[in-house]
Amino acid sequence: MPDLKFHWFLPTNGDSRGIVSGGHGADISYTAGQREPSLAYLRQVAQAAEFNGFEAVLTPTGRWCRDSWLTTAAIAQHTERLKFLVAFRPGSLSPTLGAQMAATYQQITGGRLELNIVTGGEAAEQRAYGDFLDKPGRYARTGEFLDVVSRLWEGGEPFDYAGDHLAVEQASLAEVPEPRPNIYFGGSSPEAGEIAARHADVYLTWGEPPQQAKKKIDWIRSLAAERGRNIRFGIRLHTISRDTSAEAWAVAEGLLKNLSPELIARQQSALRASESTGQRRMLDLNGGSSSDLEVHPGLWAGVGLVRGGAGTSLVGSHEEVADLIRQYAAVGFEEFVLSGYPCLEEAYWFGEGVRPLLRDAG
Repeated sequence: MPDLKFHWFLPTNGDSRGIVSGGHGADISYTAGQREPSLAYLRQVAQAAEFNGFEAVLTPTGRWCRDSWLTTAAIAQHTERLKFLVAFRPGSLSPTLGAQMAATYQQITGGRLELNIVTGGEAAEQRAYGDFLDKPGRYARTGEFLDVVSRLWEGGEPFDYAGDHLAVEQASLAEVPEPRPNIYFGGSSPEAGEIAARHADVYLTWGEPPQQAKKKIDWIRSLAAERGRNIRFGIRLHTISRDTSAEAWAVAEGLLKNLSPELIARQQSALRASESTGQRRMLDLNGGSSSDLEVHPGLWAGVGLVRGGAGTSLVGSHEEVADLIRQYAAVGFEEFVLSGYPCLEEAYWFGEGVRPLLRDAG
């Protein structure tokens, strides 16, 4: 089995013992018993992730959550080695400023920044940020953004750049980030594949069954090879791991208790309006129904009934979850970005139950 990296999730849109929605048009106001994303609570989650051996925490971006840069910069002061996989949208700031922010972040955190580039799949939300490009335009601009940022991070003399959407004159940085942050990038559209092949260090995808997800690996690997590049592959999943399989599945079924048919129908309608190809693939897995949600042994699509984005969960005993991770590793995934409900408690269930099994297996 290859050397695997495990990351956790920082719930800057709130946490709960029930499914917390958000993103891709989903409504988050229904969530009962929600834990507010206070700095004190998020600090606990980050410290739990660090304690349980996770490499980094992914922080989302959008109107429905706290700002990822400011939140993680604050929490970094309360952790020692944990990295922060900061999601941000390149259409919201200039490439030179983004490159400079990354360099500053590395300086103040001792090099603990990774970047998740999110092009943005919802035109309505993009317009709220002042971005009126269509989806192909947004991807083209993302490519130009990363062209400029990558060159700035190389250092050297000031340079000019003129693209269809972005232009800079005599751009340079006083200091380059040390180390250079890894670029995590995802997307299922042809435009996304081209950007990933050119710029991604890690291609990140949502959790489809292993053989289905392998098709994405083959696709991106082929595109990257045409450019003489090798990249890593990561997968975004939720996890419900318990001492026995029955206990885990009881927790999964419990997450559905407060999801009325009316709520599911409303959320499904909102999510189907998404422009995201990946979001449509998540919806195809659950089919909008609360039955037959185990789409592969141990892979449960219930989360995606009401949550935008990652909609599948690893469910089972610790050994069963570890075995499913081995299946993903066997098809080429080396990084796992995980979360659970609530994130605080589930970090310990996975960290104490599953990680030792994988570690003992080498």
